Amino acid sequence: MTTKRDYYEILGVQKGARPDDLKKAYRNLALKYHPDRVTPDKKKEAEERFKEISEAYAVLSDPQKRSQYDQFGHAGIDSKYSSDDIFRNADFSSIFEDLGVGGDMFEEILGSFGMFGGGSHRRSRGSGRGRDLEFELGISFEEAAFGSKKTINIPRNVICDACSGSGARPGTKKINCPACNGRGQVLYSAGFINVSQTCPKCRGEGSIIKSPCSKCDGAGKVRSTQKIEVTIPAGVDTGSRLRVQGEGDFGSRGGSSGDLYIYINVKEHPIFQKHGYDIICEIPISFPLASLGGEVEVPTLMGNVMMRIPEGTQSGRIFRLSGKGVKNLRGYGTGDQMVKVVVETPTRLNSEQKSLLREFEKSCNGSVNPLSQSFMDKVKRLFKK
Repeated sequence: MTTKRDYYEILGVQKGARPDDLKKAYRNLALKYHPDRVTPDKKKEAEERFKEISEAYAVLSDPQKRSQYDQFGHAGIDSKYSSDDIFRNADFSSIFEDLGVGGDMFEEILGSFGMFGGGSHRRSRGSGRGRDLEFELGISFEEAAFGSKKTINIPRNVICDACSGSGARPGTKKINCPACNGRGQVLYSAGFINVSQTCPKCRGEGSIIKSPCSKCDGAGKVRSTQKIEVTIPAGVDTGSRLRVQGEGDFGSRGGSSGDLYIYINVKEHPIFQKHGYDIICEIPISFPLASLGGEVEVPTLMGNVMMRIPEGTQSGRIFRLSGKGVKNLRGYGTGDQMVKVVVETPTRLNSEQKSLLREFEKSCNGSVNPLSQSFMDKVKRLFKK
């Protein structure tokens, strides 16, 4: 396995380099290793170096990717970003403007090397997949535990019903682009560079619209708020992500629609807390019940149940109610409910109640408080001279 070189080392800059320093370093190296500037026997090596410096610049010029790289190195980038993602939003447009070369041209070169998801550039004549959308959905504790169906309103781009997505006024159609003769590419020469570039007139589509649709202004899609029914599976938690395929923005040139990603935010419950797939509940019990034992009514997600309290139960003891938790999201059974009992100390006693408690304390003579007795024995041994 080949170890990747450090991105800063590749560009020949310090770790704290400013954006302008990165841009300058990339420009110099890109001109030096551009495949059209080297002899044929060194072209393969130049292509590898060109890809290497372009990837380094794409990461370090993006503040979010750069922060991820500075913190976790190449592992942080490789685990979070695909090859497409690494180059997405990278600014190549302003680096070579004084040479009369736009960023599109350098992206075309990278595309020919297999970047941007394969051998074709993302602005090529092929179909364009619609944009993915994100939506944050708040649900109740019970909805997260048992699952539910929710109807949400999503503003998104949908196909224009007036032109059926063609962008042309009804009764008309697109024509071949006269600038590229329908190829979507034009030959561009600037100094040492001689490569094909996306046609600027038709933007790589190979056709143009002479009479745009009046409803969508030639875009083939319009903005609309859509009602979408979403199934929330039982066992989701805050931060869970649900994917609804095909419910993102409408694609262009016959491309598929993007997906909708729903991020779950579970509201807090006044009684229950969730720990994994277990439910935690804290209930108060009286001193007599803790001392003598008995039954107490305990709330669960499935309804109230009676739970037995053994004689002599201490405050803080935890009882398990099997199967009263949350269903596992992946179908591996159901969690339990943990019930923590808290022995409540009586307050606002009247004189008669206080007198009875004093009589009770005298009658016990310390013999019914094993925890206190054990603690005092430890203290005596610790400080015994």
